[in-house]
Amino acid sequence: MKYYCLGIKGTGMSTLAQILYDLGNEVSGYDDVKDWKFTQKGLDKRGIEVYCDREHSLDKDAIVTYSVALPLDHPELVRCRENGMTVRKYNEIVGDVTKLFRTISVSGTHGKTTTSSLIRHILEYAGPVSYFVGAGDGHVDKDGEFLVIESDEFNKHFVTYHPACTVITNIEEEHMECYRDLQDIIDTFSILAHNTSEFIVACGDNPNVRKVVSYVPVYYYGFNEDNDIVVSIVDLNTRYSVFKVRFEDLDEEFAVGLFGHHMVLNAAAAVAMCHKLGVDTEIIRKALKDFRNATRRLEESRLADDIVLIDDYAHHPTEINATMESVRQKYPGRHITVIFKPNTYSRTRDFTQRFIKALSKADRVYLTEIECNRERQEDYPGVTSHLITDGIEGAQIVDENDLGNLQVEKGGVLLLVSCASVSHLVDNIKKKYC
Repeated sequence: MKYYCLGIKGTGMSTLAQILYDLGNEVSGYDDVKDWKFTQKGLDKRGIEVYCDREHSLDKDAIVTYSVALPLDHPELVRCRENGMTVRKYNEIVGDVTKLFRTISVSGTHGKTTTSSLIRHILEYAGPVSYFVGAGDGHVDKDGEFLVIESDEFNKHFVTYHPACTVITNIEEEHMECYRDLQDIIDTFSILAHNTSEFIVACGDNPNVRKVVSYVPVYYYGFNEDNDIVVSIVDLNTRYSVFKVRFEDLDEEFAVGLFGHHMVLNAAAAVAMCHKLGVDTEIIRKALKDFRNATRRLEESRLADDIVLIDDYAHHPTEINATMESVRQKYPGRHITVIFKPNTYSRTRDFTQRFIKALSKADRVYLTEIECNRERQEDYPGVTSHLITDGIEGAQIVDENDLGNLQVEKGGVLLLVSCASVSHLVDNIKKKYC
């Protein structure tokens, strides 16, 4: 079959395009963004054509799928419909893919990418595996039994998925432009649970997760003793997080090169899932020890003056808190400068005070203006990055095209947090500090 993917440089759509290609389909795509993005790596490797204008001809036999970041009146989507092409929603096609494998769905408000990547990494040590991770990272191994998929709750995407096994890392308020309230979010996770055919591994320390209704066995994990899978910290140092997992006949220590309590929980979820799937304990231990996280998850590079640049996908206050904990563990005592690039007006409005509290944990704070491709600024009057900077002493707005007011301490950490495209900002930072 032929597929034409609109918004193909988005993390989810890029991954889907790669999966469809690996399944033997002809794939091409369109994106408004002309700059190179990290999500193109897998597309370029496969030779998938990406158009950034509307001058090319359309193949009427191709199935069109589109990112929800594109408005329904987007000119390219309109052009496809006018040409009589079949249009299907992104998550419907992803749902079809999940039926082809013994799918492991990794869901939750936070931690999906890391937990998916951990499970994939462990399973790769045990045998061939396919994966659909929302960091622009997708691959199909037709000899593999499993597909590990990061399952996004945005716009209720995952209700079309059909996993054998599911992980739920946590549930809290997020994407409130898509949900009525917190109960609506919990009910949507219950739909994913109902679609799960074998078992669920879920974080029992999170009270909202405990409210999810399931018809298959649920194994709760967490630091609390009332969980089925009890996790305990052994040591948090600058190289590894060492922890113990007690679950059924398993009572073992593991070490992973990730930092912070939240990362220990992500790793424990991966351990429990793979143990339940029958992976040998020594394979799990070895895989964890040499794990390296996904793209834009605490991704490091070095600048002049011994400055460490860390690029992280964190974009919610809880995620920024967790990222700050990770950085403080790995780089204790260093001065931390943070640049936050907000990507939606609704999240900025809904979590202003929580953003202020989370970002205030840094030593120096900068924000860019909000960059959003799925919301219109006129629908959110008065919502700008100044809502956050006005609440943090000394915080400033920085223009990513002119970093004149950006100051970073020698030997410090420059932490960049956003789920928006930051390649241009990173390039300008490196020009300033290299």
